[in-house]
Amino acid sequence: MNTWRNASLAVTATAVLALTTACGQEQGTTTPGQAVAAQPAGQQQAADGYGSGYGSSAGSSAAPGGSAAKTAGQLAVLESKKLGEVLTDSEGYTLYRFEKDTATPPKSNCNGDCAKAWPVVAAGDVTAAPGTNASLIGEVTRDDGTKQLTIGGWPMYRYAKDTKPGDINGQGVGGTWNASAPDGKKASAGGGGAAGEGGQPADLAGLSVRKDPKLGEIVVDKNGMTVYRFMRDSAWPMKTACTGSCLEKWPVVAPVDKNDTEGIIKKGFVTFDRPDGVKQQTIDCWPIYTYSGDSKPGDTEGQGVGGTWYAVSPQGKPVGAPK
Repeated sequence: MNTWRNASLAVTATAVLALTTACGQEQGTTTPGQAVAAQPAGQQQAADGYGSGYGSSAGSSAAPGGSAAKTAGQLAVLESKKLGEVLTDSEGYTLYRFEKDTATPPKSNCNGDCAKAWPVVAAGDVTAAPGTNASLIGEVTRDDGTKQLTIGGWPMYRYAKDTKPGDINGQGVGGTWNASAPDGKKASAGGGGAAGEGGQPADLAGLSVRKDPKLGEIVVDKNGMTVYRFMRDSAWPMKTACTGSCLEKWPVVAPVDKNDTEGIIKKGFVTFDRPDGVKQQTIDCWPIYTYSGDSKPGDTEGQGVGGTWYAVSPQGKPVGAPK
């Protein structure tokens, strides 16, 4: 009997220790940069927006099916059921834009390992797709002095994991990569881009990262809706102060598979069993919610409500909350 009891206590202690390791402390003394740096290399790359897996399969800067820095040749438009009109090169490979670049003025911020995963499209020898505006075609000088194609001011890239014409595997990677529409905007079946540009994001991960013009990098759900933290909750022990009518305004984020995320810290990425029996996703052990007052992707109407609700950073921190 004593042997069974000791074994039971040991199992319980192990379980408690594991949860304590994951959720045992609020990272208030750790800067977001430190939190990301503590991740494995693959997660760090995703957090930086480069995507993942650009090792052996994408270790070359060569474009899919060709040599490094290939030109696009005759541009074409692919009709995607999910994304609408998508710009491709002459071989049918999808062209992408990086949300950490700028269009005014044109500037590429994808270099080094990033450019191995996302081969640049060289400027020159480019013809506009039929029916599109040729004046949108331009070029930008990269840090290494080479010329890169721009569409509507946005530098263009291919994705090393697109292995055949028509692939759009780079869509939504890291929350910072999007297939390009013919005018250089984010491709979207809604006809106006992804979150924040009038259209609904397509093919987003269960949780990913969006760059908000005012708040910076914030977490969004699979529908592109902003994710929030409630400052009256706690991470250890995990507790929620949002119950009853509160949940009508602040619906919980349902559990998300850890592999169905892009750019989110994995530490403390656990499911919270709420007192009401509902299961809720946490980031860094903090329960997360959406806001009923956000009517479309890109809205951040819940930011700062009551001085207790704040958008969530990729590291699980409340963006803009008083220190």
